[in-house]
Amino acid sequence: MAYNPTGLVVHDADAHIMEPPNWLREHADPAIREQIEPLSYPGGNELRQAEDLRDRPGDLDEAFRRLTERHRSADYTAVEADEIMLRKNFAATGSFLADDRPRALDLLGFASQLVFNTFHNTRLRDWEHSGDIELAVGVARAHNRGMVEFCAVDDRLLSTLYVPLADVDRAGELAREAIGMGAGALLVASGCPPGHSPSHVGLDGVWAAAEEAGVPIVFHVGGTGELLDADYFRNGLPVPPDFHGGEENFRSVDYMAIPGPPAQTLATMIFDGVLERFPRLRIGVIEQGAIWVPSWMRQMESAFDAFSRHEARLRDLSLRPSEYVRRQIRFTPYPTEDVGWIIEQAGAETVLFSSDYPHVEGGRRPIERFERSLAGANEAARRAFYHDNFVDLMGESRVAALAG
Repeated sequence: MAYNPTGLVVHDADAHIMEPPNWLREHADPAIREQIEPLSYPGGNELRQAEDLRDRPGDLDEAFRRLTERHRSADYTAVEADEIMLRKNFAATGSFLADDRPRALDLLGFASQLVFNTFHNTRLRDWEHSGDIELAVGVARAHNRGMVEFCAVDDRLLSTLYVPLADVDRAGELAREAIGMGAGALLVASGCPPGHSPSHVGLDGVWAAAEEAGVPIVFHVGGTGELLDADYFRNGLPVPPDFHGGEENFRSVDYMAIPGPPAQTLATMIFDGVLERFPRLRIGVIEQGAIWVPSWMRQMESAFDAFSRHEARLRDLSLRPSEYVRRQIRFTPYPTEDVGWIIEQAGAETVLFSSDYPHVEGGRRPIERFERSLAGANEAARRAFYHDNFVDLMGESRVAALAG
């Protein structure tokens, strides 16, 4: 029996692959391969439930060989239906073995998954800000090849392909290249590109290509550089454990900083008319929470009223800021957030379901947690959360094709 307990068709707007150490290098052109360091998984937290990787961290290739054997074993597959939401990270079905991912989808009971990398958002962003645009483009292409290859095993897996925005003259071409590779969505950093605004008119080629193809733009946590000044953590107190039980990843103070970059980027794009010029463009803000969205919408409304008298760009907008949000932007709440309240304040069209599979942060029972916060919502709002808003984000024809 599949995990999905809703009785509804559920689409998952945030799922991941778990990349082996040489995944990016193996998909890179020879000219840049040696510039890409293999993943080392500092702290070992991502390997927490994969004993083969923890036991011999200095020999990762051998550890992955043993882990692959375990995933293929009869003992592993015999109980995976019962443990589909219990196994996390590299221990999870289909986390790094593409051929197993369709089986994971069946066991989860999800109609599709929008699939992101796990370890490369920050790396891709940092390469984009390095000043070496050829390297930034090369690693983006390597990432995109790897994502397409993984998702090719099942039409229900929708790949997110990275588009660097650093070079305004090439960004549109790179977006079209990613679309031509079969991108389910175009992944861009949710912070400011180096040297220019995310609303720069030179990037209109990116938004035009996405709009024409019916492919959304997506942001994801991890692609913004340092979220906040490291001195916030120098408090003279013990370092609290994170979700994984370690000390270096994601805690309460980090959580408070997550909305900053996407809020600023999206407000700038709205005020500078990007969503006005591209009314059919859709944007997904993934794994960056949504509890902040109602207040942010009201703040934009206040800014609009305060500055429209003096700013022609605001007077040229045909909608108010919140109307662009409801029309074109979709957010994934964390399971700990009150989705019912967000819907009351921001509108049922703004939020959509995600599991974060196979990450620990998604929890073992995300739907049950969301359902508790949706207890007062009507059936139309529940269907929008689990299904309709995903269809709007991804495009009706693309989602219809999944049903085959």
